[in-house]
Amino acid sequence: MSVTPLSIVLLLLVAGGCLFALWKGGSAERAGAAIILANLILLWAADRMLAKLSSGVFGLTVDGLTALALLVVVLRYASLWLGGVMLLIAIEFGLHAFYFVTERPFDLLHVIVNNCDTMGVVICLVAGTVAAWHARSRAARVSLETP
Repeated sequence: MSVTPLSIVLLLLVAGGCLFALWKGGSAERAGAAIILANLILLWAADRMLAKLSSGVFGLTVDGLTALALLVVVLRYASLWLGGVMLLIAIEFGLHAFYFVTERPFDLLHVIVNNCDTMGVVICLVAGTVAAWHARSRAARVSLETP
């Protein structure tokens, strides 16, 4: 994985979205952000330390564990944004599995689909965070207005 200005911007956007969810989100958003951030850190560290392994079995294992952890969050909180995240995680897992099984080297298609998918996950997370934040602030206003 090469370090380009675009990859740095994408990493910062993902980290920023997760930190925003940890700061302003509800329980579901915080759990989802922690899982997504752990996935990002594990895969980034593996790319740096274990370049060959992270693109194969380790990458699939981390993606599978991420999907399993998010499934637990979905079963606990059942939120619309989590449904979108689960669909996007399934696409990402399928992408990695396809490249692993066919032993195809990562190419521009993989980079584009992977980055778009990751940004979709973050967009879902941020949308869920904004919705939870708005609902909390509206409930606080209502509780202050009622005698």
